[in-house]
Amino acid sequence: MSDREWDEALVRAWLEHRATSARAEQDRADRRGREAEDDYDRAAAEEWASAALAMGDAAATQAGFAALIRALTAQEEYVRPGVHDDRRFEREVRGCLRRIAKMAKANEGFENRLRFQR
Repeated sequence: MSDREWDEALVRAWLEHRATSARAEQDRADRRGREAEDDYDRAAAEEWASAALAMGDAAATQAGFAALIRALTAQEEYVRPGVHDDRRFEREVRGCLRRIAKMAKANEGFENRLRFQR
């Protein structure tokens, strides 16, 4: 675990950046057509997870952020119009939430704003 203090502004900026990047990835995948449907669903899942985590004030504390991630992970299903495969979308949302949960637990990685992260 990192010795750094939890930085709400950094986490929120990272979430906003990831949501914006994911929307751009969806646009690129949409222009590529049918062969990029899985890329579209993956980007839509990342946008959904980032937007859901950015709502409210849960990012104010590390514990609150972790609790929100657990609550979202416990959901039975995730709905977003326009995705090509609901099961793939749900699987990608859960994967994204797991990745962000690891980052939150270690309090690391929120400074990384590369275009595509996996």
